[in-house]
Amino acid sequence: MRGTLRIYLGAAPGVGKTYAMLGEGRRRRDRGTDVVIGYVACHGRPRTLEMVDDLEVVPTKAMTYRGATFTEMDTEAVIARTPRVALVDELAHTNVPGSSHDKRWQDIEDLLDAGIDVVSTVNIQHLESVNDVVEQITGIPQRETVPDEVVRRADQVELVDMAPEALRRRMAHGNVYPPERVGAALSNYFRVGNLTALRELAMLWLADKVDDQLDRYRADHHITGTWEARERVVVGLTGGPEGETLIRRAARIADRSKGADLFAIHITPSDGLAGANPAHLARQRALVESLGGTFHHVVGDNVPDALLEFARGVNATQLVLGASRRGRLARIFSRGVGVEVTALSGSIDVHMVTHEATKQGRAQRLSALTRLRRVAGFVLAVVGMPLLAVVLANLRGHLSLPSDILLFLLGVVGVALVGGLWPALVAALLGSALLNYYFTPPIYEFTIAEAQNALALIAYVVIVIAIAVSAVVDLAARRTRDAAQASANAAVLANLSGSVLRGEKALSAILDRLRETYALTSVTLLERPPDTPLTPARQQEPARWRVAATVGGEPCLSPDDGDMVVAVDDDLSLALRGRTLPAADRQVLEAFAAQAAVALRQQRLADEAEHARPLAEADRMRTALLEAVGHDLRTSSASATSAIERLRHADGNRTAADRDELLATAAVSLKRLDHLSATLVEMGRPRAGGLGTAVQPVALDDAIPRVFDAIGAGADRIRVQIAEELPAVLADPGLLERVLVDLIAHALHRTPPGEDVLVAASVFGDIVELRVVDHGPDLPVDADRDPLGLPAPEPDGENDRRVDLGLAVAESLAEAMGGSIVPTDTPGGGITMIITLPAAETVTRDRPRDPA
Repeated sequence: MRGTLRIYLGAAPGVGKTYAMLGEGRRRRDRGTDVVIGYVACHGRPRTLEMVDDLEVVPTKAMTYRGATFTEMDTEAVIARTPRVALVDELAHTNVPGSSHDKRWQDIEDLLDAGIDVVSTVNIQHLESVNDVVEQITGIPQRETVPDEVVRRADQVELVDMAPEALRRRMAHGNVYPPERVGAALSNYFRVGNLTALRELAMLWLADKVDDQLDRYRADHHITGTWEARERVVVGLTGGPEGETLIRRAARIADRSKGADLFAIHITPSDGLAGANPAHLARQRALVESLGGTFHHVVGDNVPDALLEFARGVNATQLVLGASRRGRLARIFSRGVGVEVTALSGSIDVHMVTHEATKQGRAQRLSALTRLRRVAGFVLAVVGMPLLAVVLANLRGHLSLPSDILLFLLGVVGVALVGGLWPALVAALLGSALLNYYFTPPIYEFTIAEAQNALALIAYVVIVIAIAVSAVVDLAARRTRDAAQASANAAVLANLSGSVLRGEKALSAILDRLRETYALTSVTLLERPPDTPLTPARQQEPARWRVAATVGGEPCLSPDDGDMVVAVDDDLSLALRGRTLPAADRQVLEAFAAQAAVALRQQRLADEAEHARPLAEADRMRTALLEAVGHDLRTSSASATSAIERLRHADGNRTAADRDELLATAAVSLKRLDHLSATLVEMGRPRAGGLGTAVQPVALDDAIPRVFDAIGAGADRIRVQIAEELPAVLADPGLLERVLVDLIAHALHRTPPGEDVLVAASVFGDIVELRVVDHGPDLPVDADRDPLGLPAPEPDGENDRRVDLGLAVAESLAEAMGGSIVPTDTPGGGITMIITLPAAETVTRDRPRDPA
């Protein structure tokens, strides 16, 4: 039987997740459970060490990598020991190369498969989904991550939390890191704002996991009723002007409960958008998204059922609808959406919101005919029918009554074609009277002598009305159906275009909108590899296709797997699974398929452009670097040439001390020339990445002396404070030297005579920070700034140009090596340039690897 996994999720380093794990182990041990420690990272914290004392520890294994020794959990030994519970710290830890697995969470999977229960720990910043968010908040990249799915699969996840102020007090008291690291940690990663943001991030992530567990439980137990564990407010939109009022009311309802979700949904009937205004829907979508909600577009034949099905699907607790605009007569025949939803809502609370549009009633439908045509129809009826009677009266001896009736019927049809229904009815009634008076015996009287003539006139009226009404109704129905279908299609495509234009990932947005709109199980874009022969007999085989993109459930592996297939071209097909759509939707599906194909090609072009971007950036940096080094070459060459020329033309008055000084100047300049030439040769070698960077462990105490040589005059004003135990950094030796030379030259340029420039370094988790501190002018708020955001130095000709160029080059080179340069204020005045670089692998694994 597989073991269970319990994880203590820390909002930030130092909140006590390892302490909580060990406390859980001790409690289980005291209850008689066999508990061992597979791996624990105490980081030298006394209280944590005390918790380890009386727990059994499975010895770790020592591994050697690049000349250094590391300790890792001995997974095989833990499995051989067969405990009931194993405590394993640092779920996101990266194992030393050569281990059986790359990540510790994979080792934990082996323990779980062996039937061992595991208790582990992880910090929120190590989760893959929030890795970029944490870097944006703290400015520090996290190189060790764990897939969210690993943590989501855990049987229990418990948040270990602490107020930011309390955690900072713990650090200040030395309960988290050694005293020499406390200052740097408090001023960087452990600022109150950072800790507050991380704390909220951890709570939100855990809340989402709880939602997932609740949804899974409801699905497993076939629970369709609403559980009000968390407020979820759904607002139904018709596309009318009242939508913004409903959205704001729904947002206020959601705001009453912290963390509530807001959903807006528009139901499109399969026969079209009745009364929906695309402009209103576009504004309402923007309003919903600005309030933190999501907009959903669903096609459904029965609006109340579709609305409630969506609400129950998202476990909604509140449903907001607008009050009906239907008139009293219309309510006799249909109760309306609001009344139907309220009757069927069950445990979902329904809010009927009044609005201004309620007083106005339904928007009046405009006639398909223009006002001019209607007027012309009435004129033709009033004038044309008497004229027809005059003409037929003169032909009375040649035509019978049935013939007269047929001619009047033809006239009525003509009026109907011109003016529509109401002019045709007027013409029919007027024609009936004229037939009776002028053509039905007795003539010139409104009486009918023979019953068969009366029957003929009645049949005339009925036929006229039936023909007119049926013609108009049929034409209106066909045009309404066509317009409704076109409107529905346009709304779907507009919704699709809007999602792409708002910045959603194009291909996935297109497929997801298609799946959501037509309530499909999955939508898959299939692609035929370029080298696959197009053989009709075998072209539908799964091996002949590959999945280019898919959303929803199980993807289709070939066109035959789909309930419906839309072919884009010979090499692309869109496979739909879930239900077969009517032929009327084929045009929209083809538009979706064409857009998906375009999005796929654009995505691949963007990927190719992204691959080319580093090469272009490397070329730009190489050009700037060569220009900066070229200046140094010219300066050193000119200095050496000048010294040698002065020695050649020395007169008898030059002393031995003068000659020694000139020789020393020439020697230093030539040494710098040799060093710069070697740097240029090294950079010219072709390497991956285009710039020619060769990242390797570099000891700072080895790099600084070379920087002194490159600085030359002014090096005596540099003070260095670098601890001997400081780990090496991962950098390109030549580029690192170039960065330090440029930044120190900038600091010397700004520092007044008699003042020194300080170069100091400290370790910060997996990051080494190198500080170049000057005491020049402070950083003005509105000053002209160089590429690093620093104030431009006072004009000093070519020397200032070199300083500005050097800063730009230094920033680019630091980024090329995986680091960064950030300017900050120096206490007491001046600017401190902070260079951050990753620590080399030679730092021991016993060193805390949290970012502080």
